[in-house]
Amino acid sequence: MTSSPQHWTVHHFSQANPRGPGCDSAPALLRRLADTIEALGPVEVQHIVIESEMTEHGQWRSGTVYYHLPEND
Repeated sequence: MTSSPQHWTVHHFSQANPRGPGCDSAPALLRRLADTIEALGPVEVQHIVIESEMTEHGQWRSGTVYYHLPEND
């Protein structure tokens, strides 16, 4: 018996700290990501990736959040 594959949509957004002094602040990036997640309303977060790139001001942090909308169930 063959089952049909299940498909779902995963949305995502990316944000970074402003470039320049303070761009290396992990707490600032996490607050920024959390504020955006809250503004989305009821979503199911699937995965969060934090990355950094070296700049003259230190590590420039960014994050990508992958999430699922309840109406896509």
